Amino acid sequence: MRIVKLTAESKKGLLEDLLQRSPNHYGQYESAVAEIIETVKKGGDEALFSYTEKFDHCKMDAAHIRVTREEIDEAYQKVDADFVEVMKKSAANIRAFHEKQLRNSWFDPKPDGTILGMKILPGGKAAYPSSVLMNVLPAKVAGVERIIMTTPPGADGKVNPGTLVAAHIAGVDEIYKVGGAQAIAAMAFGTQSIPKVDKITGPGNIFVALAKKACFGYVSIDSIAGPSEILVIAD
Repeated sequence: MRIVKLTAESKKGLLEDLLQRSPNHYGQYESAVAEIIETVKKGGDEALFSYTEKFDHCKMDAAHIRVTREEIDEAYQKVDADFVEVMKKSAANIRAFHEKQLRNSWFDPKPDGTILGMKILPGGKAAYPSSVLMNVLPAKVAGVERIIMTTPPGADGKVNPGTLVAAHIAGVDEIYKVGGAQAIAAMAFGTQSIPKVDKITGPGNIFVALAKKACFGYVSIDSIAGPSEILVIAD
């Protein structure tokens, strides 16, 4: 959560920042996103690692792109115990809510031998900690068997520990250290290190949003902007 106190100074450019996702601003970014997607589609890991170094200032390779269990354990040591408990309670609440949304299969046999009914099958084959929970847990409840997450690394090659803890609590199966439009392209088409997925969900900046838009059709998405947090403007 980011709280902005409205002052004469902070008012400058505030509206422009809030309207960055407006379709009126898409044009200046679309060509750059299209180039990233096409480059990753053709170049795979090589392009992915090149963009990670360019945008995240982190040298990445196939041996280190996937987050290890040791890194997750290290993340637990770096966050407050209270944070872990909050994430666990939030995860339990989110899971309980979405479990109530599950539809049940039903069958109605008739005297003449006719059987009517409906069978419900899970869809799919396969850093903001709260967003991690809100994206992963509904999929888990729905029965998605394999969930991967991409998140940009810092210059030191590490992922925000709070994000890793939330991902572990939510039950993410694989975590890859890559972000931006290049991460969307990698999941949409697959690379040597990152598998092609069936559906991409989650929020991101304008480049992520436009990459989801460009890749829709090759892969299913939730929506262009993805789920968002609540913005409260108080006077």
